[in-house]
Amino acid sequence: MHANGRQPQRAPDRAPLRYERHRPEQTALYRLMQQHAASFIAHTEASTGSELPRFIKDEFDAFLECGILAHGFLRLRCGECGHDKLLAFSCKRRGFCPSCGARRMSQTAAHLVDHVIPHVPVRQWVLSLPIPMRVLLAVQPELVTPVLHVVQRVVMRHLLEAAGLKAADEGQGGAVTLIQRFGSAANLNIHLHCLVLDGVYRCGADGVPDFIEAGAPADEELHALLQTIIARLMKMLTRRGVLVEDMGQTYLAGPDADGEEARAVRPLQAAAIAYRIAFGPRAGQKVLTLRGAMPREGEARQPLCADIDGFSLHAAVRVEAHDRKRLEQLCRYISRPALSDERVQLNAAGQVELKLKTPWRDGTTHLVMTPLVFMQRLAALVPRPRLHLIRFHGVLAPNAKLRPLVVPQEPAETEQSTEAECEIEPAQARPGRISWARLLKRVFDIDMQHCPNCGAGELKIIAAILERPVIERILAHLGLDPQPPPRGRALEPGQDFAT
Repeated sequence: MHANGRQPQRAPDRAPLRYERHRPEQTALYRLMQQHAASFIAHTEASTGSELPRFIKDEFDAFLECGILAHGFLRLRCGECGHDKLLAFSCKRRGFCPSCGARRMSQTAAHLVDHVIPHVPVRQWVLSLPIPMRVLLAVQPELVTPVLHVVQRVVMRHLLEAAGLKAADEGQGGAVTLIQRFGSAANLNIHLHCLVLDGVYRCGADGVPDFIEAGAPADEELHALLQTIIARLMKMLTRRGVLVEDMGQTYLAGPDADGEEARAVRPLQAAAIAYRIAFGPRAGQKVLTLRGAMPREGEARQPLCADIDGFSLHAAVRVEAHDRKRLEQLCRYISRPALSDERVQLNAAGQVELKLKTPWRDGTTHLVMTPLVFMQRLAALVPRPRLHLIRFHGVLAPNAKLRPLVVPQEPAETEQSTEAECEIEPAQARPGRISWARLLKRVFDIDMQHCPNCGAGELKIIAAILERPVIERILAHLGLDPQPPPRGRALEPGQDFAT
C-alpha cells in the first residue's frame, strides 16, 4: 500500500492526525520522471551503444505506477457508516522512491528495535571509503561481504580487549550493518553504518550469556583501528587480485567490462561517485552549485573520528540501553531513503534544483542540473536485484546459537492483526512484520484502523481492484481521472530535453 513519505503536521488544536492519500503525480520528482524517463533511456543507450539493464528500466516503470490509483488499488469500507476509501498500490522498490523508502525506513527501524537489537548499549561505527574503493564496490558488489568481514573482525577484537577478554571463544559481540549507497547530493556513495553492541557477551557455567560493556575508544585507538582496517583491506584485495602491485606502485586491476550491462552502467556509476556528468555536452564536468549559506572555516576536529587517505571511521554516537526511542531514531536515520520529495524542485528553466540535507563547507545549499544529469544519478542509485543491504553479525547473525537468548523477547500475548489494519499479509507472515496501519500509528500517530468519517467503525478491505475496466468504472464514478498520467515520448539523442 502507498503511505505518504512526508511527515504530517498536527493541527494547532491538537486534533488527531488523519491520513491523506499521497499524490505522487503532483510532485516535481514524478513530473520529471514522467516527462524525461524515455528520453533518458534512449540517450544513455545511444551514448554507450548498450541497452540499459532491465532492473533499472523496471525501477523507472514501477516508480511511475507507484501510488497511482489508475494502476490498481485496495477498496476499504467502514462496517458502521459505509464510508469508502481507496488505497493505491506502491512499487516497494529500493532505488529512489521517497514514499516506499520512507515506509521501508520505518519498517526496518521498528523491526530492529523490537526484534533484533538487545537491551544493551549500542555504538554506531561509520566507515567511509575513498572514491576508488566506492567505484570498486559499485562495480563488484560481491566484494562488500569480505570488506564487511574485515571491518567486523577488527571492531570485535577491539571490543574483546576493551572488555578485558583475550580470546574470541571467551566472548562474542554482535552488530547490524546497513549498507548506504547514497550521499546528500544524490551521488553514489557506498559506505557502512554498523550498529555494534558496545560490549561482548560471555556465557557462564549455566550457559546464560552475560553482557560486559566496553569503554569508549580513545582517539588514538580509533586511529590505530582505522590503520588496521586499511592494511587488512589492502591485503585482502591484493589476495583476490583486485589490487595489483607493480614496481612499488599499487593500483586497481581493470575490471572486465565486456558485458553489455557493464558498458551501460559503469559510466553512470563512475560519474555519480565522482560528482561528475556521465554523458552529454558537459560530460566529465561537475554540476552547477548554489551557495545559500556562509562558508564554514576552521572547523574543530570531531571527537572519535579518524581520517586516513580518504578512509574515515566515526564512532562518536552511542545509545544507552534504556533509550529505545533514540535507538529507533538512529535506525531510521541510517535506513532513510536517498531522496525526499521536498528536496527536489524544478526551476523556471526546467532544471532540477536538489536541496542538500546539510550545507557543504563552502556554503553550497543546492545543486542545479538538467533532467538528463539528474536521472543519470538516479539510475546509478538503483541496486542490483538480490543485493542484501542489511547484514547481521556475531550473536545477531540468523543462525547464531546465542541469538534466541539475547534478542528482545516476544510479549506473552502478541497483538493480533486484523483486516482493519489495512494490510493483506501472507498466510504465514514473517515474524515481526508490522502492518502498514500499525506503522502509521507508531510513527505519525495516525489511526487507520477506524473510519475517519464516523470514528467508530473499523475499515476493512473488501476488494483488491486490479482489472482495468473495473478500475476505470470506479474512478469515473468517484469523479477521479481513470487514466494514468501520460508519459513523455523519447526524444532523439541530438535533441535538447533539458527543459
